[in-house]
Amino acid sequence: MAHGLPIEGTAAGRTTALTLMHEEVATCALDEPPDEITRRIDASPYGFALALSDDRVVIGRVRRSNLTDGAVSVESVLEPGPATIRPHRTVDELVARFARIEARRLIVTDPEGRLLGVVRRDDVPGA
Repeated sequence: MAHGLPIEGTAAGRTTALTLMHEEVATCALDEPPDEITRRIDASPYGFALALSDDRVVIGRVRRSNLTDGAVSVESVLEPGPATIRPHRTVDELVARFARIEARRLIVTDPEGRLLGVVRRDDVPGA
């Protein structure tokens, strides 16, 4: 599942982070100008962008509120190592995680840490 392979067996029809996630999250590289990232965040449904390495590994999160006119670089406002989840996590596991960390969104990555998408709390039944 985490690598885009077909899902088989008794769990194939189960609702998971993969089936609930959205892929339209804003992303950026560490060397991009803050004003470009601000525009990208403003066009997205979330108030942040995820900073990615060249091979799409999540490095950190850049919040729109931290990208002020004086922001010199992405690294100066980067929140490193945001918590992530794997795509096979079930609804019950998502509900528990949302309750434990009081988040509105969870970042979904593959086992190597590459971005797959974002699960919104509002999309998880019972969360």
